[in-house]
Amino acid sequence: MRQETLDRVQTQTVRSESASRPDQTEWRGYEKLGFRVAFLYFILQAVPLDWKFYRDLLHINWLHLSYGDLFQLSRYQPRFFGETDTFANWVVIFGIALAGGIVWTYRDRDRKEYNALYYVLRVVLRYRLAVSLLAYGFLKLFPVLAPTPSLSNLNTNYGDLTHWKIFSMSLGIVPSYESFLGGVEILAALLLLYRKTASIGAFLTVSFLGNVFMSNLAYEGGEYVYSFYLTTFALALLVFDAQRIFTLLALERPTIPNRFNPHFTNGQKTVRLVLKAGFVLLFVGFYGANVYASYREGSYQYPQKPGLPGASGLYNVSEFRFNGQIIPYSKTDLLRWQDVVFEQWTTLSIRSNRPVTLDRTNVEVVHNRDQDRNYEFAGSAGRHYFQYEIAPDQHGLILKNRNPAHARESFTFQYSRPDSATIILAGVNEKRDSIYAVLHKIDKKYLLDEARKTGRRGGLTL
Repeated sequence: MRQETLDRVQTQTVRSESASRPDQTEWRGYEKLGFRVAFLYFILQAVPLDWKFYRDLLHINWLHLSYGDLFQLSRYQPRFFGETDTFANWVVIFGIALAGGIVWTYRDRDRKEYNALYYVLRVVLRYRLAVSLLAYGFLKLFPVLAPTPSLSNLNTNYGDLTHWKIFSMSLGIVPSYESFLGGVEILAALLLLYRKTASIGAFLTVSFLGNVFMSNLAYEGGEYVYSFYLTTFALALLVFDAQRIFTLLALERPTIPNRFNPHFTNGQKTVRLVLKAGFVLLFVGFYGANVYASYREGSYQYPQKPGLPGASGLYNVSEFRFNGQIIPYSKTDLLRWQDVVFEQWTTLSIRSNRPVTLDRTNVEVVHNRDQDRNYEFAGSAGRHYFQYEIAPDQHGLILKNRNPAHARESFTFQYSRPDSATIILAGVNEKRDSIYAVLHKIDKKYLLDEARKTGRRGGLTL
């Protein structure tokens, strides 16, 4: 008697589960309408239909393809209001999907189910999501996305940095943790590539990108729209197994697995295998190898052209003259330089009391040219950053302000080095005002460097 009762309960549970499965024989009316709208919405979001995507595609040099080109393509989002990501674009797409879903319902009222189309939608979302996870994951696995802070950043007052710059610098000083985050993203992407593990990958993605979205909100990052955009894809994938997972884990009832299997011809199986292999070779093999090569050379966030030999470091401005007049050291004077930093690359930064128009760029872009790499000064006030060229005679420096808001500012200097710790600059600015500055190198120790030398548990001697 007890066995019959148990069998009856299990049978009723299985029937109830079967009635609500995505692969059920006949879908309910509201399920079909909801699917039509959702299908159109996510296809419009995920599949590149914007002409600007194909414009960028045509401008890529495919004979010299770089990981930066693939990264830029991976960040595709449909945009109707300029080049900035905004939730307003989503409203437009939802309006189109809703109207299309209503028309579709009117034209296709006799359809019983959309199992095959649901499978197609999941494939599109799985691979679209995997592309983005791999694109960001490798930049973190080989920690180049958030690099070690530059000397100029380390000599910038905490209050002169934006919240997002502080967050990025905090991540950059722990590259092992950054690599761990990248590994999680890559693992989730690889799980998404296989139908049987897609729900596990989607669960990892929701957990990971949910934190990314909240971090962007908390630290005023520029990727909050994009991170939530990807999170919605993962949620849509997770819905497929959500009720089964809830029934099994929360209600502790017998749950039957999804039994929908797509049917492919031999030719379709071959094409499917070739496309998947090509995807893995391009976005895992080629992309990952190129990011690693970039990591070996140095982070793409900073310029790569070597700076003045032996000049890297922090310098105190012991003497400063403007138009021949000596200006004593001052924290408040707008003209007087307080200190100067020479980076290992061709960047020179000057701290003074002259206001800095803040560059608030906080959206990830992989720039190929040194002059476009703005990470070192983006989100940082208190210092003016200059890119310099060494004159052919090796005795001149030509400086140009790297901040677009101060692009007209420039200096032309002759320099001399009386000793290894002193640099003397003499020249004019863009207004032909004469500048004379004597720079003395400060033998400053940085806790970050000392910790690396002694080990995390070693003692620090300052």
